[in-house]
Amino acid sequence: MSPAQSATAAPVSLPALDQAVGALRGRTIAVLTGAGVSTDSGIPDYRGEGAPLRTPMTFQQFLGDLDYRKRYWAGSHLGWKRFDSAEPNAGHRALVQLELAGIVDGVITQNVDGLHLRAGSQRVVDLHGAMDRVRCLKCGQFFARGGVADRIAADNPWLDAPEAVELSPDGDVEIANVDAFVIPDCSVCGGVLKPDVVFFGEYVPKEKFDEASALMQAADALLVAGSSLVVNSGIRLLEQAYRRRLPIVIVNRGITKGDNRATVKIDAGTSETLTALLERLGD
Repeated sequence: MSPAQSATAAPVSLPALDQAVGALRGRTIAVLTGAGVSTDSGIPDYRGEGAPLRTPMTFQQFLGDLDYRKRYWAGSHLGWKRFDSAEPNAGHRALVQLELAGIVDGVITQNVDGLHLRAGSQRVVDLHGAMDRVRCLKCGQFFARGGVADRIAADNPWLDAPEAVELSPDGDVEIANVDAFVIPDCSVCGGVLKPDVVFFGEYVPKEKFDEASALMQAADALLVAGSSLVVNSGIRLLEQAYRRRLPIVIVNRGITKGDNRATVKIDAGTSETLTALLERLGD
Protein backbone atom coordinates (compact mmCIF):
# COMPACT_ATOMS: atom_id res chain seq x y z
CA MET A 1 0.00 0.00 0.00
CA SER A 2 1.33 3.44 -0.88
CA PRO A 3 1.84 6.08 1.83
CA ALA A 4 -1.08 8.02 0.39
CA GLN A 5 -3.35 4.99 0.59
CA SER A 6 -2.15 4.22 4.11
CA ALA A 7 -2.91 7.76 5.23
CA THR A 8 -6.48 7.61 3.98
CA ALA A 9 -7.26 4.01 4.94
CA ALA A 10 -9.88 3.69 7.66
CA PRO A 11 -8.66 1.78 10.73
CA VAL A 12 -10.06 -1.71 11.14
CA SER A 13 -12.78 -1.76 13.78
CA LEU A 14 -11.37 -3.75 16.69
CA PRO A 15 -14.74 -5.17 17.82
CA ALA A 16 -15.49 -6.31 14.28
CA LEU A 17 -11.99 -7.76 13.91
CA ASP A 18 -12.36 -9.62 17.21
CA GLN A 19 -15.68 -11.03 16.02
CA ALA A 20 -14.17 -12.09 12.69
CA VAL A 21 -11.26 -13.83 14.41
CA GLY A 22 -13.69 -15.62 16.70
CA ALA A 23 -15.78 -16.77 13.72
CA LEU A 24 -12.80 -17.98 11.70
CA ARG A 25 -10.35 -19.35 14.24
CA GLY A 26 -9.79 -23.11 14.08
CA ARG A 27 -11.60 -23.44 10.75
CA THR A 28 -10.49 -24.12 7.19
CA ILE A 29 -11.34 -20.99 5.22
CA ALA A 30 -12.36 -20.59 1.59
CA VAL A 31 -11.69 -17.06 0.32
CA LEU A 32 -13.70 -15.24 -2.35
CA THR A 33 -12.07 -12.06 -3.67
CA GLY A 34 -13.23 -9.22 -5.88
CA ALA A 35 -11.81 -6.04 -7.37
CA GLY A 36 -11.39 -4.39 -3.97
CA VAL A 37 -8.44 -6.68 -3.23
CA SER A 38 -6.51 -5.21 -6.16
CA THR A 39 -7.19 -1.49 -5.74
CA ASP A 40 -4.05 -1.08 -3.64
CA SER A 41 -2.13 -2.49 -6.62
CA GLY A 42 -3.40 0.38 -8.79
CA ILE A 43 -6.22 -1.52 -10.51
CA PRO A 44 -9.54 0.32 -10.10
CA ASP A 45 -12.80 -1.09 -8.82
CA TYR A 46 -15.96 -1.26 -10.94
CA ARG A 47 -18.37 -0.49 -8.13
CA GLY A 48 -16.38 0.98 -5.25
CA GLU A 49 -16.94 4.46 -3.89
CA GLY A 50 -15.91 7.02 -6.51
CA ALA A 51 -15.75 4.52 -9.36
CA PRO A 52 -16.88 6.12 -12.64
CA LEU A 53 -20.05 4.89 -14.32
CA ARG A 54 -18.96 2.42 -16.99
CA THR A 55 -20.71 0.18 -19.49
CA PRO A 56 -18.37 -2.71 -20.40
CA MET A 57 -18.54 -4.28 -23.83
CA THR A 58 -20.72 -7.38 -24.02
CA PHE A 59 -19.69 -10.67 -25.57
CA GLN A 60 -22.45 -10.26 -28.16
CA GLN A 61 -21.03 -6.89 -29.24
CA PHE A 62 -17.49 -8.25 -29.40
CA LEU A 63 -18.49 -11.29 -31.43
CA GLY A 64 -20.98 -9.65 -33.77
CA ASP A 65 -19.32 -6.41 -34.85
CA LEU A 66 -15.85 -5.85 -36.31
CA ASP A 67 -15.76 -2.24 -35.10
CA TYR A 68 -16.46 -3.37 -31.55
CA ARG A 69 -13.62 -5.91 -31.75
CA LYS A 70 -11.27 -3.21 -33.05
CA ARG A 71 -12.25 -0.89 -30.22
CA TYR A 72 -11.86 -3.63 -27.63
CA TRP A 73 -8.47 -4.88 -28.81
CA ALA A 74 -7.03 -1.37 -29.27
CA GLY A 75 -8.15 -0.27 -25.81
CA SER A 76 -7.17 -3.54 -24.19
CA HIS A 77 -3.71 -3.31 -25.74
CA LEU A 78 -3.20 0.21 -24.41
CA GLY A 79 -4.18 -0.88 -20.93
CA TRP A 80 -2.25 -4.16 -20.97
CA LYS A 81 1.20 -2.74 -20.16
CA ARG A 82 -0.02 -1.00 -17.01
CA PHE A 83 -2.29 -3.88 -16.08
CA ASP A 84 0.52 -6.39 -16.49
CA SER A 85 2.97 -4.29 -14.48
CA ALA A 86 0.72 -4.18 -11.37
CA GLU A 87 2.28 -5.84 -8.34
CA PRO A 88 0.61 -7.90 -5.59
CA ASN A 89 -0.16 -5.90 -2.46
CA ALA A 90 -0.23 -6.66 1.26
CA GLY A 91 -3.68 -8.24 1.00
CA HIS A 92 -2.55 -10.72 -1.64
CA ARG A 93 0.55 -11.55 0.41
CA ALA A 94 -1.46 -12.05 3.60
CA LEU A 95 -3.64 -14.63 1.83
CA VAL A 96 -0.49 -16.47 0.68
CA GLN A 97 0.74 -16.69 4.27
CA LEU A 98 -2.67 -17.87 5.51
CA GLU A 99 -2.60 -20.62 2.88
CA LEU A 100 0.93 -21.65 3.82
CA ALA A 101 -0.20 -21.88 7.44
CA GLY A 102 -2.99 -24.25 6.44
CA ILE A 103 -5.70 -21.78 7.47
CA VAL A 104 -6.88 -20.86 3.97
CA ASP A 105 -7.71 -23.79 1.72
CA GLY A 106 -7.75 -21.77 -1.50
CA VAL A 107 -8.78 -18.54 -3.19
CA ILE A 108 -11.73 -18.12 -5.54
CA THR A 109 -11.31 -14.85 -7.38
CA GLN A 110 -13.56 -12.78 -9.61
CA ASN A 111 -10.49 -10.80 -10.71
CA VAL A 112 -8.71 -11.35 -14.01
CA ASP A 113 -5.39 -9.73 -13.03
CA GLY A 114 -3.51 -12.88 -11.98
CA LEU A 115 -2.15 -11.17 -8.85
CA HIS A 116 -3.02 -13.99 -6.47
CA LEU A 117 -0.86 -16.42 -8.45
CA ARG A 118 1.93 -13.87 -8.80
CA ALA A 119 1.85 -13.31 -5.04
CA GLY A 120 2.36 -17.05 -4.50
CA SER A 121 -1.10 -18.47 -3.77
CA GLN A 122 -1.10 -22.16 -4.73
CA ARG A 123 -4.78 -22.95 -5.18
CA VAL A 124 -6.57 -20.26 -7.16
CA VAL A 125 -9.85 -20.60 -9.03
CA ASP A 126 -10.09 -17.70 -11.48
CA LEU A 127 -13.87 -17.69 -11.99
CA HIS A 128 -13.77 -15.02 -14.69
CA GLY A 129 -10.57 -16.12 -16.41
CA ALA A 130 -7.25 -14.31 -16.75
CA MET A 131 -6.08 -11.48 -18.98
CA ASP A 132 -2.67 -13.08 -19.58
CA ARG A 133 -4.25 -15.83 -21.73
CA VAL A 134 -5.83 -15.45 -25.18
CA ARG A 135 -8.07 -18.07 -26.76
CA CYS A 136 -9.19 -18.69 -30.33
CA LEU A 137 -12.98 -18.92 -30.46
CA LYS A 138 -12.78 -21.19 -33.54
CA CYS A 139 -10.14 -23.84 -32.82
CA GLY A 140 -9.66 -23.37 -29.06
CA GLN A 141 -5.90 -22.74 -29.24
CA PHE A 142 -4.47 -20.73 -26.33
CA PHE A 143 -1.79 -18.06 -26.68
CA ALA A 144 0.26 -16.07 -24.16
CA ARG A 145 -0.95 -12.49 -23.98
CA GLY A 146 2.58 -11.16 -24.25
CA GLY A 147 3.05 -12.72 -27.68
CA VAL A 148 -0.27 -11.36 -28.93
CA ALA A 149 0.69 -7.93 -27.59
CA ASP A 150 3.94 -8.07 -29.58
CA ARG A 151 1.97 -8.83 -32.74
CA ILE A 152 -0.41 -5.93 -32.10
CA ALA A 153 2.50 -3.55 -31.57
CA ALA A 154 4.18 -4.70 -34.80
CA ASP A 155 0.96 -4.40 -36.85
CA ASN A 156 -0.07 -1.07 -35.32
CA PRO A 157 3.09 1.02 -34.84
CA TRP A 158 0.96 4.20 -34.76
CA LEU A 159 -0.78 3.05 -31.59
CA ASP A 160 1.13 4.55 -28.72
CA ALA A 161 -0.21 4.53 -25.17
CA PRO A 162 0.01 7.80 -23.24
CA GLU A 163 1.66 7.57 -19.84
CA ALA A 164 -1.61 8.12 -17.98
CA VAL A 165 -4.33 6.01 -19.57
CA GLU A 166 -7.59 5.54 -17.71
CA LEU A 167 -7.37 1.89 -16.78
CA SER A 168 -10.40 -0.28 -16.02
CA PRO A 169 -10.57 -3.37 -13.77
CA ASP A 170 -10.38 -5.68 -16.80
CA GLY A 171 -7.28 -4.00 -18.26
CA ASP A 172 -9.15 -2.00 -20.91
CA VAL A 173 -9.05 1.72 -21.74
CA GLU A 174 -11.28 3.91 -23.86
CA ILE A 175 -9.97 4.85 -27.32
CA ALA A 176 -11.77 6.97 -29.88
CA ASN A 177 -10.42 6.30 -33.39
CA VAL A 178 -9.79 2.64 -34.24
CA ASP A 179 -10.52 2.58 -37.98
CA ALA A 180 -6.92 1.73 -38.92
CA PHE A 181 -6.41 -0.81 -36.16
CA VAL A 182 -5.30 -4.30 -37.29
CA ILE A 183 -6.92 -6.98 -35.14
CA PRO A 184 -4.81 -10.01 -34.24
CA ASP A 185 -6.20 -13.31 -35.49
CA CYS A 186 -5.41 -16.92 -34.66
CA SER A 187 -2.07 -17.94 -36.16
CA VAL A 188 -3.31 -21.54 -36.31
CA CYS A 189 -6.68 -21.23 -38.06
CA GLY A 190 -7.26 -17.51 -38.65
CA GLY A 191 -10.18 -17.44 -36.19
CA VAL A 192 -11.28 -14.70 -33.82
CA LEU A 193 -9.08 -14.22 -30.75
CA LYS A 194 -10.46 -13.19 -27.38
CA PRO A 195 -8.76 -12.75 -24.00
CA ASP A 196 -9.63 -15.76 -21.86
CA VAL A 197 -11.97 -13.78 -19.61
CA VAL A 198 -15.71 -13.87 -19.06
CA PHE A 199 -17.30 -10.89 -20.82
CA PHE A 200 -20.57 -9.34 -19.76
CA GLY A 201 -23.24 -11.49 -21.36
CA GLU A 202 -21.21 -14.70 -20.93
CA TYR A 203 -21.61 -17.39 -18.28
CA VAL A 204 -18.86 -18.58 -15.98
CA PRO A 205 -17.70 -21.94 -17.44
CA LYS A 206 -19.36 -24.83 -15.62
CA GLU A 207 -16.03 -26.51 -14.84
CA LYS A 208 -14.77 -23.32 -13.19
CA PHE A 209 -17.86 -22.95 -11.04
CA ASP A 210 -17.72 -26.64 -10.12
CA GLU A 211 -14.09 -26.19 -9.03
CA ALA A 212 -15.07 -23.21 -6.88
CA SER A 213 -17.98 -25.15 -5.40
CA ALA A 214 -15.68 -28.06 -4.52
CA LEU A 215 -13.36 -25.67 -2.69
CA MET A 216 -16.36 -24.26 -0.84
CA GLN A 217 -17.59 -27.74 0.12
CA ALA A 218 -14.21 -28.56 1.68
CA ALA A 219 -14.19 -25.39 3.80
CA ASP A 220 -15.56 -24.69 7.28
CA ALA A 221 -15.90 -20.92 6.77
CA LEU A 222 -16.08 -18.30 4.01
CA LEU A 223 -14.09 -15.06 3.90
CA VAL A 224 -15.24 -12.57 1.24
CA ALA A 225 -12.71 -9.82 0.51
CA GLY A 226 -13.21 -6.81 -1.74
CA SER A 227 -16.38 -7.93 -3.51
CA SER A 228 -19.75 -6.19 -3.57
CA LEU A 229 -21.23 -9.60 -4.54
CA VAL A 230 -23.25 -8.04 -7.35
CA VAL A 231 -22.06 -10.64 -9.86
CA ASN A 232 -24.21 -13.77 -9.79
CA SER A 233 -21.34 -16.25 -9.42
CA GLY A 234 -20.20 -14.66 -6.17
CA ILE A 235 -23.61 -14.55 -4.52
CA ARG A 236 -24.26 -18.19 -5.51
CA LEU A 237 -21.10 -19.27 -3.68
CA LEU A 238 -22.06 -17.22 -0.64
CA GLU A 239 -25.47 -18.89 -0.63
CA GLN A 240 -23.77 -22.30 -0.59
CA ALA A 241 -21.96 -21.29 2.59
CA TYR A 242 -25.10 -19.78 4.11
CA ARG A 243 -27.16 -22.91 3.48
CA ARG A 244 -24.49 -24.95 5.25
CA ARG A 245 -24.60 -22.46 8.15
CA LEU A 246 -20.89 -21.72 7.84
CA PRO A 247 -19.46 -18.57 9.40
CA ILE A 248 -19.29 -15.84 6.73
CA VAL A 249 -16.97 -12.86 7.14
CA ILE A 250 -17.24 -10.05 4.57
CA VAL A 251 -14.52 -7.40 4.25
CA ASN A 252 -15.48 -4.60 1.89
CA ARG A 253 -15.71 -0.83 1.77
CA GLY A 254 -19.43 -0.08 1.53
CA ILE A 255 -22.46 -2.31 1.35
CA THR A 256 -22.60 -5.67 -0.42
CA LYS A 257 -25.46 -7.89 -1.54
CA GLY A 258 -24.38 -10.43 1.06
CA ASP A 259 -24.38 -8.23 4.15
CA ASN A 260 -27.62 -9.76 5.44
CA ARG A 261 -25.99 -13.20 5.26
CA ALA A 262 -22.76 -12.23 6.99
CA THR A 263 -21.78 -13.46 10.42
CA VAL A 264 -19.43 -10.47 10.59
CA LYS A 265 -19.12 -7.50 8.23
CA ILE A 266 -15.96 -5.37 8.34
CA ASP A 267 -16.31 -2.08 6.47
CA ALA A 268 -12.65 -1.41 5.76
CA GLY A 269 -9.92 -1.89 3.17
CA THR A 270 -8.79 -5.41 2.36
CA SER A 271 -5.01 -4.90 2.63
CA GLU A 272 -5.04 -3.74 6.24
CA THR A 273 -7.82 -6.12 7.29
CA LEU A 274 -6.30 -9.25 5.74
CA THR A 275 -2.94 -8.34 7.28
CA ALA A 276 -4.62 -7.95 10.68
CA LEU A 277 -6.39 -11.30 10.28
CA LEU A 278 -3.07 -12.95 9.41
CA GLU A 279 -1.49 -11.54 12.58
CA ARG A 280 -4.38 -12.80 14.73
CA LEU A 281 -5.12 -16.16 13.07
CA GLY A 282 -1.53 -17.08 12.32
CA ASP A 283 -0.22 -16.72 15.85
